[in-house]
Amino acid sequence: MTKPDNNAPVVVARQLTKHFGDRLAVDGIDLDIPAGGCFGLLGPNGAGKTTTLRMLLGQSPMTAGSLTVLGLPMPDAVREIRRRCGVVPQQDKADPDFTVAENQQMYARYFDLPAAVVRQRIGELLEFVELTDRADSALRELSGGMKRRLSVARALINDPELIILDEPTTGLDPQVRRMIWNRLRQLRNAGKTLLLTTHYMDEAERLCDDVVIVDHGRIISHGRPTQLIADGVEPHVLELQGERNEIETLLDGCADLRLETVGEMHYAYTRDLPALLARLEDSTHLTYMHRPANLEDVFLRQTGHDLRE
Repeated sequence: MTKPDNNAPVVVARQLTKHFGDRLAVDGIDLDIPAGGCFGLLGPNGAGKTTTLRMLLGQSPMTAGSLTVLGLPMPDAVREIRRRCGVVPQQDKADPDFTVAENQQMYARYFDLPAAVVRQRIGELLEFVELTDRADSALRELSGGMKRRLSVARALINDPELIILDEPTTGLDPQVRRMIWNRLRQLRNAGKTLLLTTHYMDEAERLCDDVVIVDHGRIISHGRPTQLIADGVEPHVLELQGERNEIETLLDGCADLRLETVGEMHYAYTRDLPALLARLEDSTHLTYMHRPANLEDVFLRQTGHDLRE
């Protein structure tokens, strides 16, 4: 019997393509997601992220290309793939007619788990997401953050190898976000593979070992967050407020400078910070803030500043 290759990628996609009528949602992407760690799938609204996730789970058929998940072919092995995956969807889908613990019990039935195993896992998972004291609470009694934590616990009931998280912290306050980040790190450190989509670039930068940025259904960048930042944007950013004409006049002739304007904010990108700061010290009208470049700067440079619906 052939032993499984623990170093083999968890997801392998080749020329993965999805059409919705005349609209091309995913345009022939190649994707290798390694086992273990956290892999980020980033992109603007409509870039093809959620469609890609749905194909990985067999919820939307591929138009073309090939796809294996956990070493199994999609769609032929879709039932086995789903049995070994956990999913935290964008929207919480717990049943409002059941308590916290009952929601876990009902979801466990999809995996045909022994009752004793389910009871033990419910206790462990509610402790993991700090909801032990809410086991018998009705869902209407939970805050939004509590419901999100329940979604994480629900996704783990089958002890999945691959955990797919589709914007898991959208709309949460900073305390809950950080709590969920810590739990995701624990899962990663335990050897689970996490596939994360998020619009929070700081979240991707903190959690992900590797990311791809997709736009218009195509992969436009791939690498470690720190490397994408180093390769894709100048290291220093000054956020300025004031009139564009005044800023351009003040900084005219400043070497190694790139100036972008978004609304009433201006962003000066540079590799020569002292020279830029020396110019700004001569102005009494401008206010500015210096920060290091981050993944959001790379994302916006590659995908643009225009709004996506």
